[in-house]
Amino acid sequence: MAIPFKPAPAPPPILALPASAPAQRSPEPGPPHRSRRRSPIMATTPAEDPEPGLPPPKALCEQPRRRRPCVLLSFSAARDRFLRGRFLSAGLRPFSVRLPSPAGTSTVVHLWAPPRPARRPVLLLHGFGASATWQWAPYLRSLLAAGLDPIVPDLLFFGASSSTVPDRSDTFQARTVKAAMDGMGVRRFAVERVVLVSSGVCLEEGDLAAGLFPVADVGEAAELLVPRRPAEVRRLVKLTFVRPPPIMPSCFLKDYINVMGSDHLEEKAELLHALINDRKLSDLPKINQASWGEF
Repeated sequence: MAIPFKPAPAPPPILALPASAPAQRSPEPGPPHRSRRRSPIMATTPAEDPEPGLPPPKALCEQPRRRRPCVLLSFSAARDRFLRGRFLSAGLRPFSVRLPSPAGTSTVVHLWAPPRPARRPVLLLHGFGASATWQWAPYLRSLLAAGLDPIVPDLLFFGASSSTVPDRSDTFQARTVKAAMDGMGVRRFAVERVVLVSSGVCLEEGDLAAGLFPVADVGEAAELLVPRRPAEVRRLVKLTFVRPPPIMPSCFLKDYINVMGSDHLEEKAELLHALINDRKLSDLPKINQASWGEF
């Protein structure tokens, strides 16, 4: 009576040997065994050799490689983390203030402020297209050295601030900032000076027709200030920088759009339309006509 015999599995291979002892492979009795080359995506537990004539287990079969992403490092995300680190190193901490509305707490204002402000506060507001960290990080040390406590909010639909209220007017933006300051314990304001640089908020439709702004209408202005493609970012940089970079690779521009310019696109465009269209409607001529009637 023949008893089937199965050879014992080979001992595990030696992973490393001293330099003085070169690796020598001695022949072993029995049928030869195939070398076990493991890949990172194969099973990590040792498996027995398959029976003669049987296909190998599926776990040992070579699996298709996954395609690696083209961009392994996001420079825009790294820059954003660096700027947030400057805020943290300056002693500021992030806060979120939820504002009540008829629809509930649907408006959230994100801001940076000292955890226990004890000195004179100063309110810093960023411009269109920026955020609190990207615009004001270089000035924190100077303000702190002057004995001031910076309070830096993100305007609605920029940074981490958002709202479901359909109001897009600058008045609503001002009310939300005032309510957020009330939540931080700041009740009074003293405007000492006003500095206007590239005051696009004063733009009117007649200025577009006169060629004072490099766009033809509000829709083109929204495409310029809310870029969604690398070509639009290049145009914006060339119009806003005195010495724009001579080379702007598309991969870096796409990375910036994905990190900094992919949120609240429709809301930002609505802000621009409301900023100009509301002023246009408010400047309608008022006709005074005498009327007569009997009561």
